[in-house]
Amino acid sequence: MLERRSSHDDLIDHLVRSTALQRGEAARVVLDVLAYFDESTDDFVRRRHRELQAGGLVNTEIFERIAAELPHRAVAPPELSLRQLRRIVYG
Repeated sequence: MLERRSSHDDLIDHLVRSTALQRGEAARVVLDVLAYFDESTDDFVRRRHRELQAGGLVNTEIFERIAAELPHRAVAPPELSLRQLRRIVYG
């Protein structure tokens, strides 16, 4: 019977060869990175708002920073206005 390999085994193998990570650690890193990039725009905006608010920033600074960060996501969403960002957070 053939051993079934996941679709990310080549990447995991590469990380094991090129870093000090063990195979299980490398697999967790790959899954964490994939989950990070799988986050929807709305979830990203809400998460960053919470993080920046906890860091002591006020909404004016928070929404400007989020607007500046969004174009740098792996798959950038369409440009959102500050008003649209507020609506994502506050409904």
